[in-house]
Amino acid sequence: MGFFARLAELIRANLNDLVNKAEDPEKMLNQVVLEMNAQLIQAKKQVAIAIADEKSLLRQAEQAKAEAEEWERKATLAVRSGDDELAKEALIRRRRHEQDAAEFHKQWQKAKREVDQLKEALRRLSEKIEEAKRKKNVLIARKKRAEAQKAIHETMGGLKDESAFDTFQRLEQKIDRMEAEADAGAELAEEYAGGKLEQKFRDLEQKGGIDDDLLALKRKLGVAAPEPEVAAAPQVRVQAAPPAAAKPSAPEDAEKDELAAALAELEAEEARAKSQLRR
Repeated sequence: MGFFARLAELIRANLNDLVNKAEDPEKMLNQVVLEMNAQLIQAKKQVAIAIADEKSLLRQAEQAKAEAEEWERKATLAVRSGDDELAKEALIRRRRHEQDAAEFHKQWQKAKREVDQLKEALRRLSEKIEEAKRKKNVLIARKKRAEAQKAIHETMGGLKDESAFDTFQRLEQKIDRMEAEADAGAELAEEYAGGKLEQKFRDLEQKGGIDDDLLALKRKLGVAAPEPEVAAAPQVRVQAAPPAAAKPSAPEDAEKDELAAALAELEAEEARAKSQLRR
């Protein structure tokens, strides 16, 4: 199993553990991104080590090649000096370094291919983490919207409780009843006031009728002056008038006084009735 395969397994294991323990999705998303960044940093370190190893192999291959070239130069110098044995020793060393250079170059090529693969895998991992960061904001927004919808549904579910609406309806009915009672009281007060006024008029009329009956009874009994006849008075006075030389007797003066008093009483009663009507 390669490095990035192990890294993917580790990330999946950590994520599954976080999701299983998750309570607040928003906090856990932030934690997941932090974990991804930490794993990315670790992956970068591993890739950097692999790159360092690859460069080290390349340097060793170049150094071995340079050593082989140096021994070839020395072998050439020995041949020119006529020392074949020394030239052979130099050629032996050159071959060893050429073999080392070939092996180092082979290992370097393998390391380079692996480093290129690691770099590509690291680039893809980095892109996925960046995508995860972008999705994190979307997921947080979705989470908040889900919470808002849940709160709305819970609120609407609470509103299904009819007790509050029943109480509201009872209060409305009570207020309606209070308003009706107030209107009825005002109507009764108005009717009572009008009835009382009418009763006063009836009492006044009844009192006036009784006074008339009393006066009529008194006149019948002779204790009150007779009803005055304004239009016929001159004829009565002409027919019943005493001689010019005669003077009115004392009883006639008394009757006149009673008549004047009765008229005054009637005028006063009429004035009182008019005054009560004006009130």
